[in-house]
Amino acid sequence: MAKTYVEVLSRASSFLEAAGKEGYDIEYLFLARKNWDKTHWLMHMREEISLADEALIEKDLASLMKNIPPQYLLGYEYFFERRFKVTEDTLIPRPETEELVALCLSMNDNTPKKVVDIGTGTGAIAVSLKLERPDWEMTAVDISEGALNVATENARNLQARISFKQSDVLAEITEKQDIIISNPPYISQSEWDLMDESVRTYEPKTALFAENEGLAIYQKIAAESRECLQPNGMIFLEIGFRQGQSVKEIFQTVYPEKEVTIHQDMSGNDRMIVIR
Repeated sequence: MAKTYVEVLSRASSFLEAAGKEGYDIEYLFLARKNWDKTHWLMHMREEISLADEALIEKDLASLMKNIPPQYLLGYEYFFERRFKVTEDTLIPRPETEELVALCLSMNDNTPKKVVDIGTGTGAIAVSLKLERPDWEMTAVDISEGALNVATENARNLQARISFKQSDVLAEITEKQDIIISNPPYISQSEWDLMDESVRTYEPKTALFAENEGLAIYQKIAAESRECLQPNGMIFLEIGFRQGQSVKEIFQTVYPEKEVTIHQDMSGNDRMIVIR
């Protein structure tokens, strides 16, 4: 009896769920590979599946069972409605970080500013800010040469003029900045067991974990930013949902003259810190 697309994908999804994995990933992968939107899916889902497409689903299913993130299998993820290349040298851009970018944009117009993005990864933050605020002078730094190669390619493909530098936090930044923004490593080693297996296995550890209960990089940013932030400059940071008060205290100590505020994400969790 002929098998349909929906039958094969439903069976694959159930197999993933039975193994404790995200069942929707296989459908997400397949639709992306076929370049089908929801309309295409509704049109084709009850058609007989081709042998080639069935083999494609089986191959992706095997990869998902090994905990390989679907974004690494595709080689891209969308951020701020733009497509960014991702590799195992970079974190996969996430919606919470889109909220950080949106918050920064909401608090700043297109007045020319010098802006640095620390730990740029794919370049998603820096590229998005530059394309939304063309008059900003963007610099993006990362300690990883592999990540910088990916970020440079993304900036070139999306036609965003950004200066990239290999730097441990702000070590290579010599000019005063109007805005410092970062989604730094903030996961503590004690939270290892809470992480999804795909994250623990495939995403770069240096972009995920930090010493001192995940606070080490915030402490480094706070100390180093004092020398390269304009007196009226602002800092925007993504944080772990348990870190709001701790990160606030770090920056309030270094910047007693500034207001340090905690902002929540769409799920209601502490997710961002603004220093201004």
